[in-house]
Amino acid sequence: MEGTKPVNKKLAAALSGGAVLVLALSGCGGDDNEKLDSWAKQVCDAVQPQAKKIESANAAIQKETSDNSTPEDVQKTDAQAFQDMSDAYKAIGAAVNKAGAPDVENGAKKQKDAVTELNSISSSYADLKKQVDALDTKDQGKFADGLKDIATELDKLSKSGNDALRNLEEGEVGQAMARQSSCKAATASAGATQS
Repeated sequence: MEGTKPVNKKLAAALSGGAVLVLALSGCGGDDNEKLDSWAKQVCDAVQPQAKKIESANAAIQKETSDNSTPEDVQKTDAQAFQDMSDAYKAIGAAVNKAGAPDVENGAKKQKDAVTELNSISSSYADLKKQVDALDTKDQGKFADGLKDIATELDKLSKSGNDALRNLEEGEVGQAMARQSSCKAATASAGATQS
């Protein structure tokens, strides 16, 4: 099984780099803004379970890399993990959409851009799942090559964009989110996965 192990390690490294994109929350304190706090609470409460789902998917892939897993096991675990991530980002997008525009300048545009980005990330993970499902587990060389391609895609995904999310979470919105205990819990666990 040695053939796929280094590749799957690469996959896990790429994954942990971009796993909890949405939780790069910044800022603490700041002035209370009731309307904004209520918006942030709604989003943070919805994000927390999804962040846990992303974290679990990430952990499952990490675990597969440390076990002497067969290509079939790796395929099954990775496909499920990508599906879970796709679902989680879609759910976060739906939550941001449902919360409406935050009470800040250009709030509606920021919200719309973030939802578009979250849905796009969700689609990218769905595509990765299809790629994993299509890998040939009978041919270890081909399987390792396929995983390598997926790791490259994943790396791109973890480095790509997220500008709209960062935009949404800057300034007052980020401060309001940082005040929410559910967002604090989500970032604490996200920070742990990054190490």
